[in-house]
Amino acid sequence: MIICGVELTANDAVICLLNLDAQQFNLPECRVRKISLPKNHSRENLQYFQSSFAQLMTDYRVEKVVIRERAAKGKFAGGAISFKLESAIQLIAKLEVDILTTTTIKNTLEATPLPVPFSDTGLKVFQEAAFNVAYAAHVLR
Repeated sequence: MIICGVELTANDAVICLLNLDAQQFNLPECRVRKISLPKNHSRENLQYFQSSFAQLMTDYRVEKVVIRERAAKGKFAGGAISFKLESAIQLIAKLEVDILTTTTIKNTLEATPLPVPFSDTGLKVFQEAAFNVAYAAHVLR
């Protein structure tokens, strides 16, 4: 099963595809590491973001998308744009989307540590949170 982990930051949806097949994890190649919303947040741009994300999920046969939850208030609160991006992703028809809290991800990683160090995955540093989301989602299935 291929799960796409997503971390929303500012105007970007940082993604990581993670596949679990026969009890073995692998990282499928993906043509993009993040999908961005252009600076002017018009309706057309948001629809373009949504269709681009949906097409990427279809192209890679992603079965589930899991988004890392952002706080609505406080020091680490998510911005308004990231909540728009989350809504656009959640409203994609025929795509299963879940949200995992930071606490759930942290507890899952403590209970079931990564089998290899993140630095050995070949992913970019900015993809680590998205990778952790995808990994936790697989473990919690």
